[in-house]
Amino acid sequence: MNKLIVISAPSGAGKTSIVKYLLKNMDALSFSVSACSRDKRENETDGKDYHFLGVKDFKKKIKENAFLEWEEVYKNQFYGTLKSELQRAWNDGKVVVFDVDVTGGLNIKKQYTQKCLSIFIMPPSVDVLRKRLGGRGTESEETLDVRISKAEEEISRNSEFDKIILNDDFEIACEETQAVISNFIKS
Repeated sequence: MNKLIVISAPSGAGKTSIVKYLLKNMDALSFSVSACSRDKRENETDGKDYHFLGVKDFKKKIKENAFLEWEEVYKNQFYGTLKSELQRAWNDGKVVVFDVDVTGGLNIKKQYTQKCLSIFIMPPSVDVLRKRLGGRGTESEETLDVRISKAEEEISRNSEFDKIILNDDFEIACEETQAVISNFIKS
């Protein structure tokens, strides 16, 4: 059976770091590279970190029904999962792992209820989240406030996920996530 693992969290909760840990330590997993409309950051690689499509091409793919799920997260900032990512991983005999926002994760879960394990990475607190996001140096005070407001909304939806894992201690959060996924893959 082709399985999927959805890992969701508010921005800054540590989901991407946990996914990187999982991919390094679990050969059965294949990362689903999300698509986005934003510009590539200096340390990112197209096709590895994201498929950087730009707004025009992203909208074109929406019309072509090329996405499993997509969302306009902020004005003209689109993120989504290309259907081709699922097929690529499944053709390789792998379990697909997604690093997606809360809405995207729940949309995937709805489509693949029995095949999908959804995990919510919970930050220790909103204050810790604000410090983590502020520490990145990529946010203005205004965009930080928008992200924190969105994070509070996302945290309120954590009960819709199969499993909630607190990321207070990174190593423990990684080990707990790996154990939950291992059990799901074996089932």
